[in-house]
Amino acid sequence: MKAIKINLILASLVSLSIWSCQSKPTESATSEPEVIQDNQLSEAEKDAGWKLLFDGKTLDGWHVYNKGKGESAWEAVHGELRCNPDKTDDPADLLTDVQYENFEFQFEWKIEEEGNSGVFINVVEKPEILTAWASGPEYQLLSNSHAEVNVPLKRSGCLYNFFPQKNPAETKSSTEWNQSKIIQKNGQTQFYLNGVLTTEVDFKAQAWADTVANSGFSKYPEFGKSTKGHIALQDWAKGISFRNLKIRAL
Repeated sequence: MKAIKINLILASLVSLSIWSCQSKPTESATSEPEVIQDNQLSEAEKDAGWKLLFDGKTLDGWHVYNKGKGESAWEAVHGELRCNPDKTDDPADLLTDVQYENFEFQFEWKIEEEGNSGVFINVVEKPEILTAWASGPEYQLLSNSHAEVNVPLKRSGCLYNFFPQKNPAETKSSTEWNQSKIIQKNGQTQFYLNGVLTTEVDFKAQAWADTVANSGFSKYPEFGKSTKGHIALQDWAKGISFRNLKIRAL
């Protein structure tokens, strides 16, 4: 009888031990994925060479075209780099302090109803060049309620006034964020809008030089000639906001 009781006790202990091991959560099951806040970089992004162009709080790393760190419509509010059209009547584009040549640039943006703006690349900043668009080709940003939304050369994601969207892509509503990307390497440049390739151009090709020469931009001698320069955000009559501006060298 004692032997039977001992065997029953041993069996219970073995069963309890097995249940305890099975029910114990593993380390991987309890680990949580990295949560990335807006205007921050993940560890993987840092390892891949990404850098923030906007810290979510200040305009550090930016200046007004041909005016330095002076007053402008641009402000950092609620984690957004925003152009406030009510702040000043003096339009001024905002430039990166640093110039870029071979890069991948990602950014999110949302634009007010009927808004019109853009992102310029390869901007040459000189006193004799009065505006950023007189040298830098433009990634067009246009509200889907703008009167010109169906003009092929002015839709979001196109190379403004030169090429229509390579593939159709839609702009989100004024309350939603769009995702955009610009990649440039050795003059070969791609624009993306919400995951869709919308523009492809080689700024070093003779075909591009010929296209500019036959356009209204031919009167601006510096336009589209450089494949290195500042990135600029366009000030316009309607408000626009940016966040998660990230860049890495290629």
